[in-house]
This record gives sequence, structure tokens and C-alpha cells, in this order.
Amino acid sequence: MKKIVVFGAGMVAGALVRYLLDQPDFHVTVASRTVSKAEALVAGPPNGRALAVDSDDPAALEALIREADLAISLLPYVYHPTVARLCVANRVHMVTTSYVKPAMAALDEDARAAGVILLNEIGVDPGIDHMTAMRIIHAVRRDGGRVTSFVSWCGGLPAPDANDNPLGYKFSWSPRGVLLAGKNPAHYLWDGEEIDIPGDELFDHYVTVPVVVEGEAIDYDGYPNRDSLPYMATYGIDSPETFFRGTLRNVGWCQTLRKLAQLGMLDEAPRAWVDGTTYAQFTAILIDSTGTLRSDLAEHLDLSPDSLVLDNLAWLGLLSDDPLPAGARSPIDVLTAAMLEKMRYAPGERDMLILKHIFEAEFPNRREQLTSTMVDFGIPYGDTSMARTVGLPAAIAVKLILTGEIILTGVQTPVVPEIYEPVLAELESLGIQFVETRQITESL
Repeated sequence: MKKIVVFGAGMVAGALVRYLLDQPDFHVTVASRTVSKAEALVAGPPNGRALAVDSDDPAALEALIREADLAISLLPYVYHPTVARLCVANRVHMVTTSYVKPAMAALDEDARAAGVILLNEIGVDPGIDHMTAMRIIHAVRRDGGRVTSFVSWCGGLPAPDANDNPLGYKFSWSPRGVLLAGKNPAHYLWDGEEIDIPGDELFDHYVTVPVVVEGEAIDYDGYPNRDSLPYMATYGIDSPETFFRGTLRNVGWCQTLRKLAQLGMLDEAPRAWVDGTTYAQFTAILIDSTGTLRSDLAEHLDLSPDSLVLDNLAWLGLLSDDPLPAGARSPIDVLTAAMLEKMRYAPGERDMLILKHIFEAEFPNRREQLTSTMVDFGIPYGDTSMARTVGLPAAIAVKLILTGEIILTGVQTPVVPEIYEPVLAELESLGIQFVETRQITESL
């Protein structure tokens, strides 16, 4: 019996834990600060148990790691290096779905010496994006070609039948992380030119991206996602003309977030206001309005008074006489509360994950465009697509490590065939499908 400890019992843990509990030779311990969440995940099967753990207590973490064959960290990323160091010290494998940070990368040599793998970035973005990209990149190389352009789009969104609010977005948990991501600067390569986008200009740089969803072509807004260029080395793409990774949102999101950022609603600095302050009063304070709020807001944001963006701000309640939520200390706290009130998924509604890669490749006698597209939906009253596409790749990788099918050691990401081929194959058997196309665009 292989023993697995899962740290964290948040929104994406369910699909992962259930997959592992379905493996008869695995025993799964779910350890969480809130033990009731862990108990809900393991209820029923005899090969699971739930424990309370304080993630700020390294000794408590190590006690659980020491008795395991593999640890999965679904904790906030700041805890991953601590868990990883404890895993290396105790010769225990580790899996996370998060990006490799410098503190994790620094453990590579020690992990190899200990004979363990620290597998990171094995969710959806990052994760499935890497695996589907590398499958095509390696196919191009096998055919004697080279990739000259790579554009990748990914977005977690409401399914079309659940897209019923003017911002085109919904949340299963706090919007804060999504909003903070909207402040990140971006860096990418486009037509041979390196482009830098400051964080406060991110939503000025969106384009229309068409995707076929359930047989219908739908236009989405796409904007740059952080620093794309390190992935040129990760993917082994030398001297491309274009290398770009972006985020997809429904139409309306980018225009509205651009103006919310301009208004100062993404500011994390605490502000002081008296008890009973309303949303409208708070918004007026932000722009020093003493007149008609909507008119002053239109002037401040350089919008027409009948702008759809102003309609969206009003729909969020930012012009209302409702009191600010208790505990809100900063503008982003206020916006987070307003969005969570208005933009939750209703029971039975589906979310959706879109991942679309577009490659240009050059061969000795031709040029081709190659694409890989995934459109996956949540299960009504069951797992969200986000939970499935984040949790299942990690769970499959855990099985492959513990059954000896993945024998790599050190700090790894899923960019090698030993990892991505079996993981993608099993994902497809579980209904997470990838449509790949190749088209000759020019004969040489």
C-alpha cells in the first residue's frame, strides 16, 4: 500500500482526492487547517483519512511527510519550498500544480541526490498547456521542422449557458487572486519585437480571439499573461518570430477592468472611512466627486455617461446606497466583496476551461499552421472543470510516479514525453479532449 499525504483541501482538491481514493493500492491522508473540509473529501472509502494540520508548523508537516511515499501540496505557493525541503530530507516524492519559483528550483540537485522527484506545474495552466504544447513541438521536430511562432490562450470562464452577467465572469471562491493578476506586467515577443506592458496598462492590450464552443464560433477577449519569454527555453523554441501566452475572458471584462483599475479599485492600500459608508460614497471619495456621481465618474474615466462600462459599475453596486461590507479595508476588498455578491456560480451551473495553442512551423518544403484546442465543461452539481483540469493531471502523475512509470528525479515540469504522453492519454480517456489540426499554409 502506497501512502500519499495531500496538504490542502480547497476548491480543486476534490477531483484529485477521489481519483487517488479509487486506486486500491493507495492510502490517502488529506491534511488541512480546516479538518471538516478534509473529512468531506475522504468520507466513505476505507483508504482515506482526514487530519488537521497547521501549515505554519514545519514539525507537523514533517511528521506527515515522514510516513508517506509521496506528498501533494495544494497549499498556497509560499508553502511549497518548505514542503519540498522536508520531502527531500525524508526521501519522499512531491507533486504541486504551481509554477516553479527560484526557491523550488534551487532544490534540484538535492532532490536528485535523494532520488526523489519534485514535480511542479502539473495542473491546467500551468500543466495541460505545457503538455499539449510539447506534444506538438516534438511532433514538428520529428518531421524535420522548427516552430517559428507560438501563441497560447487559456481561460477559465462560465459556460455559455451560465454566462448571464455583463462582465462575463463568475467565481467559485474569492475574486481577489483574479483581480490581483490583472495588475501583473506582461512581456512577450511579437513579429520579432519584444513587447513590455506595464501592469497598469494590461487591459489596454486585448484582442479578439475566436473559439468554437459546442459548435458555435464565439469571440473572446484575450490579453497578455505575465512574462512569456522564459517558456521559450522551457519548450526549446529557438529564435521564434512570435512567442506569446495570453488569458481569455468574455467580452466586456477587459473594458470594465481597465476602468476599475483606472478608478483605483485594485489598490491594496488600506483606507479609512466611517462606519455606514455606502458604495456610492466610497466611489465618490475615490474621484473627489461632489456632484452627480455617474456624470462625475464618466468625466473622470473619460467615458460617455451612457457607457456600458458605467452600466457595469452600476450593476456591480458601486453606485448604490448599500453599506460597504464589514471588514473591507482597501479598495480591492470592496471590489472583491461586490463581485462575490453578484458573480457567484449558482447551483448546477457549468464552468468552462478553454486552452488554445496556435503554432506556425517551417519545414524544408512547406510552412504549416498547427493548433491544439481543449474546451472542457464542469459537471452540473459535480466537479467544476477547473477542479478536474487542475486536479486530474496531478493525480494521474502521482499514480505514474508511485507505480514506477515515471522514474525522473529532481525538480521537473511536464515537458518530457515520459510525463506528458501517459498523462494526456489518460485525461482523454476521462473525457478531457484535445482537438489537434495541421494545415499547410505555404509550399517552399
